[in-house]
Amino acid sequence: GLVITSYHLIRRDIERYRDMKFGYSILDEAQHIKNPNSVNAKSVKDIRAKGYFALTGTPIENNLTELWSIFDFLMPGYLMPHKHFSERFEKPIVLDQDEDALRELNRHIKPFILRRLKSDVLKELPPKIESIRTVDLTHKQKQVYLAYHQQIRSQVEEDIAHNGFERSHIQILAGLTRLRQICCHPSLFIENYDGDSGKLAALMEILGELKEGNHRVLLFSQFTGVLNLIREELDQTDISYFYLDGSTKAEDRRDMVRSFNEGFRDVFLISLKAGGTGLNLTGADTVIHFDPWWNPAVEEQATDRAHRIGQE
Repeated sequence: GLVITSYHLIRRDIERYRDMKFGYSILDEAQHIKNPNSVNAKSVKDIRAKGYFALTGTPIENNLTELWSIFDFLMPGYLMPHKHFSERFEKPIVLDQDEDALRELNRHIKPFILRRLKSDVLKELPPKIESIRTVDLTHKQKQVYLAYHQQIRSQVEEDIAHNGFERSHIQILAGLTRLRQICCHPSLFIENYDGDSGKLAALMEILGELKEGNHRVLLFSQFTGVLNLIREELDQTDISYFYLDGSTKAEDRRDMVRSFNEGFRDVFLISLKAGGTGLNLTGADTVIHFDPWWNPAVEEQATDRAHRIGQE
């Protein structure tokens, strides 16, 4: 017999599986158990089987605990209890860039990982041509940026003086995020901002050119507020679009993806977190990241919604 279920259902139904013994337990999209403390991870680790497999195309995003959690499903105990793993591998590798610890971890895990590269299995996939477009801030946008830059810098220096660098990470990250938002469009958080955005103006020009050339576009942003501003701009043009974020229902996602791949509408607006995985959008031949993400592997994953099997 074969049982097919989802992470969402297994959390609810795990009690039904406790007395069952399977030949194999196979996880697809295994990144869903990357947090060992999550209900997803705890539930699937309760399934009893003779053999365990995990499949994922999603890179490690935040820390080596994500790798540990998947191995804790595959071979509990093999990479030691989490505390020991952290002391022996995670801290030396991440904090100290310890090459010896990294080599030793690789030696432990390599025999159990079968890695398949896209270049090995998709010889016919068209090449990916990447370009970075640098855009100047508008005069008003630059005034806002410089004012906030000065304010954030003073706040961060004060935080570091009082709490030390190690305890100021959140404030630093928040400040950098605010500056990134100003580069996207100051009206993301400044009410009644009556200026424009160099980046948004450049985007609209690019989208117009792409439409004229009959190109179809996936457009990612980490900020849903940015996507809403882009929607307002697109509503003033003849460029048609679909929009998807974390609140979009699963059945609506399916319908939109199918319609887009069948040739309907010009642009697909997607929030990076909602659409970085699990979507097949080969109907697009162009991907735009409106704002770069901290982790380039996450960007790559999002781009691969289009650059994959079926792309011509």
